[in-house]
Amino acid sequence: MARQLRLGAFMRPVSIHTAAWRYPGAYPDANFNFAHLKRFIQTLERGRFDAFFMADHLAVLNMPIQALKRSATVTSFDPLTLLPALAAVTEHIGLIATASTTYEQPYHIARKFASLDHISNGRAGWNLVTTANPDVARNFGLDAHMEHGERYKRAREFYDVVTGLWDSWADDAFIRDVESGVYFDPDRMHVLDHRGPELAVRGPLNIARPVQGWPVIVQAGASEAGRQIAAETAEVVFTGVGTLADGQRFYADVKGRMAALGRDRDSMKILPGALVVVGDTVEAAREKRALLDSLVHYDSAIASLSIALGTDASRFDPDGPLPAIPETNASKSGRERAIALAERENLTVRQLAQRLGGYAGLAFVGTPETIADAMQEWLETEGSDGFNIMFPYLPEGLDDFVDKVVPVLQRRGLFRREYEGRTLRDRLGLARPENRFFPSAR
Repeated sequence: MARQLRLGAFMRPVSIHTAAWRYPGAYPDANFNFAHLKRFIQTLERGRFDAFFMADHLAVLNMPIQALKRSATVTSFDPLTLLPALAAVTEHIGLIATASTTYEQPYHIARKFASLDHISNGRAGWNLVTTANPDVARNFGLDAHMEHGERYKRAREFYDVVTGLWDSWADDAFIRDVESGVYFDPDRMHVLDHRGPELAVRGPLNIARPVQGWPVIVQAGASEAGRQIAAETAEVVFTGVGTLADGQRFYADVKGRMAALGRDRDSMKILPGALVVVGDTVEAAREKRALLDSLVHYDSAIASLSIALGTDASRFDPDGPLPAIPETNASKSGRERAIALAERENLTVRQLAQRLGGYAGLAFVGTPETIADAMQEWLETEGSDGFNIMFPYLPEGLDDFVDKVVPVLQRRGLFRREYEGRTLRDRLGLARPENRFFPSAR
């Protein structure tokens, strides 16, 4: 059988595009309306998606208020409150949530995701992240944000603690012998008693071992430290790459690091984020994308361009070409990507700002067939193992993908027609981890 695409759906915000909530026919309140989210996840399940992925932020985005007031990201449900509710109205689709190792405690994370895994009968995934927004610190009683290197040191130890807590109980620990009155076998319980440089956690976890052994570990590896921790621990990697060549380089790098660590390359799935705009013709799809980009308000767009360039872009002529941009102490890669995009597509300042203010990453804009062609090329040339799909607006953008693109992928033998196995691990082709403390209890 040919390699199969793995498809996640990025659903917080329900679209990554800033103007999605303004698109004709879109639901402006989709981020914060349970009835809409229920409809979306049931549509995704009908389309046989692997997982519904809910990102999270622990503060409103740190951007100028004139831009922030136009953003739909300021309101959203807490993922670990929402996903158990969505578990009750679905049967197969995976449920992945972000939880920060910088501002959460390992015991809380272990308990919440173990609970979600039991409630969903083995469909939970944890997106392990370090928090980068410095404004979050002030929401947690701190004056300063933890330094980048320290965040990753804490994250690596955090992973060891959480997975150790998930292994607190052997799978056969809870005997529940009514006649003898013994509920569990004490010999099948492990007290972690972790004491490390960053964390001290006694354990055991007060919930049985998750259905999957461990919920699926998901990470977003971009920086050097992020790629390394992903190679050591991740089972799914969400990443942002702009071209197939970028994807191939990232894929080779991270999978190569896995091999150097003795990990099987197939024990991780790499899924770049991809905005998908579907039309009956390529030109129709491009017109949809152009309309969407045109709805990005200039206040929001120019703020995004200024951040990318590391200089105040509000003084530029909106309808002229991008002037020469001096180097600054801001992100060099962000500046270079913006300048290259402007040159490659001959964009005015306004057009470039609208692109960056909406979404400037990987996008497949075309017919169901051309989109399937692109996805197939990425899969077959080791640019990815699939994609984390981002919809341009909802519900139409989601319906278009499920009703038009998925059938093409299925006809080509690239994507499942029915769910296989029982758990998210089964569907992703990932092994159930052995309990490190009770290796014989499988």
